[in-house]
Amino acid sequence: MRFVPINCIQEGMILGKGLPGVSGLMLLNKGAVIQSSYVCKLKELGYVGLYIEDDLSNDIEVIDVISQNVRLKTIRTIKNTLIAVQKDKELTEDSVDRIQNLMNDIVDSILVNRDAMINLIDLKVFDDYTYYHSVNVGVLAITLGVALNLSREKLYKLGLAAVLHDIGKVFISKNILNKPGKLTYEEFDIVKTHPQKGFEYLKKANLPLSSCKAVLQHHERFNGQGYPMGAEGEKISLFSRIITIADVCDALASNRPYRKALTPTEIVEYVMSEYGSLFDPALVDVFIKRIAPYPVGTCVLLSNGMAGIVAENYPDSCLRPKVKIIKHGMKDIEPFFIDMKTDTKSYNITITGLAEAI
Repeated sequence: MRFVPINCIQEGMILGKGLPGVSGLMLLNKGAVIQSSYVCKLKELGYVGLYIEDDLSNDIEVIDVISQNVRLKTIRTIKNTLIAVQKDKELTEDSVDRIQNLMNDIVDSILVNRDAMINLIDLKVFDDYTYYHSVNVGVLAITLGVALNLSREKLYKLGLAAVLHDIGKVFISKNILNKPGKLTYEEFDIVKTHPQKGFEYLKKANLPLSSCKAVLQHHERFNGQGYPMGAEGEKISLFSRIITIADVCDALASNRPYRKALTPTEIVEYVMSEYGSLFDPALVDVFIKRIAPYPVGTCVLLSNGMAGIVAENYPDSCLRPKVKIIKHGMKDIEPFFIDMKTDTKSYNITITGLAEAI
């Protein structure tokens, strides 16, 4: 399986992973044959690319830290919950139970796949950005929590806060939240009330206090330049410091009306640039070992003029993955593997960038 940018998708390609659509429903199933009409629609929906199956990549497996079924079920639950809250302003016991059960499923899945690195090439639907974003932040936060060896109970409470971190926005006018242009100072001040509103709402619903506090502080910054209280350093809860990184990373990985999604490599560079400023430096040190700058299935260019597909990543050597070489310059060659971490003959080779199509 390999990831192909949307502009390089051709009719007749075979879909390697099911494609999620709006409301957490499946848009296209794995194995679907791509038609030209699909590509136009997928561009409209904001997809940056697709995973495809072909002879070049049939021996490369892309492992998800959680199953697509659990992810889609969680997206549907979060969407239904936020819509219900917006309508009657009550978080029902039934909704809480469903979210809690799903958090347990996600924690179990990530614990089983605890050594998997985070793939920030995400197939999101622009129209459902809020709900996909909430769930992705939950997955990223729990993954980082696992890397920090947090207890299962803490992972659950962390995940609960992460998927509900923006619940306070249901109390903000949609005219402000969906404004296409720049917000006025007055409008931004209103938006900045959402962590406090979310905290008060979840506390009233009797969610764990540590989860509520994480929602309150998820826009605080390690250097004290955040809101609502301007807390700094370790005065910000650990859960909040984790969610801050997850929130920013997923936002950067998403296509937005005002900019294109950043590549995983660019996101890693950004996280490192905010070391000790936006983010807790100790968490950055852990997180950058969990993000794959070149996710499995990504096509890359090497400094020796060759091109290939990333086949495996290593947490302790994230810039030097195992690569399946399939081209030298413009010429197709008999495929072979280079393990940039262990092959002594490859020590002078580096990845120079992403390959649009190979």
